[in-house]
Amino acid sequence: MDQENNSRVTEFVLHSLSGPHGLQLFYFAFFTLFYLSIVLGNLLIVLTVVLEPALHTPMYFLLSNLSFIDVCLSTFATPKMIVDFLMEHKTISFEGCMFQIFFQHAFAGGEMMLLVAMAYDRYVAICRPLHYAAIMNVRKCIVLVVGSWLIGLLHSVSQFVFIVNLPFCGPNNVDNFFCDLLLVIKLACTDTYVLEKLMLSYSEIMGMSSFVLLLISYTVILVTVRRRSSAGMAKARATLTAHVTVVTLFFGPMIFIYVWPFNNFPVDKFLSIFYNVFTPFLNPLIYTLRNKEVILAMQKLRRRKVSS
Repeated sequence: MDQENNSRVTEFVLHSLSGPHGLQLFYFAFFTLFYLSIVLGNLLIVLTVVLEPALHTPMYFLLSNLSFIDVCLSTFATPKMIVDFLMEHKTISFEGCMFQIFFQHAFAGGEMMLLVAMAYDRYVAICRPLHYAAIMNVRKCIVLVVGSWLIGLLHSVSQFVFIVNLPFCGPNNVDNFFCDLLLVIKLACTDTYVLEKLMLSYSEIMGMSSFVLLLISYTVILVTVRRRSSAGMAKARATLTAHVTVVTLFFGPMIFIYVWPFNNFPVDKFLSIFYNVFTPFLNPLIYTLRNKEVILAMQKLRRRKVSS
């Protein structure tokens, strides 16, 4: 018994999507295609915003940063999941597991704050249009983006310092395709009840406060848009619809998972995949399909490339 307690887990076993060998190969091809689409689609938006002077505005600056963080959010675990579809034993080292936990919360926290910054940008543009240029200047945009990254990192570090020092001596099975904090903490060889509640409360406060801020912002914006009827407001409604759709896709799975945080339902695994794979894939589609300026900028860049 003493020997077991002193032993340290060196790796964790991940339980990704199960099935026969043929189905695993299908998963491999399917998610490889999705991951490449995520990277190419989001990087295309970043390059379009950087190379097209017409898009050098606060809204598109924030959008390009959202696309970049979507690439990061899908990269911390998706390539590992894709490779695991070809492996009989799906394992990850202890260090790799800790890195996944750290980056998942850093990128998710950063994106959460970035969505709040984008809602603030739309609030100023629609509700205070005459002061928009003065309020959303270059310095303010940089502060919003850097602040989003710093809050995401602080959120991750504040949880990482507790879990990295926990004793893990077995079992080491994680019922997900990546090392989820709420699942890994339950594997520690000590009483983690208080720590679980503390970390869960911290995540819920951060998530719900961001969600409430977004709800208030978009409610004020919707009331303002409804009172005004002009061509500019029609464009604002189209942009606002894209923002609300992205926010719903981001917070919907998160809210469901945190309602029953320590009860592992089969649907949780699919929600995790949707949250980390499908949402970063849908975001560039939503913004490009509903935004004529981005589409026109992409067409300009394509014509410029063809002519050169």
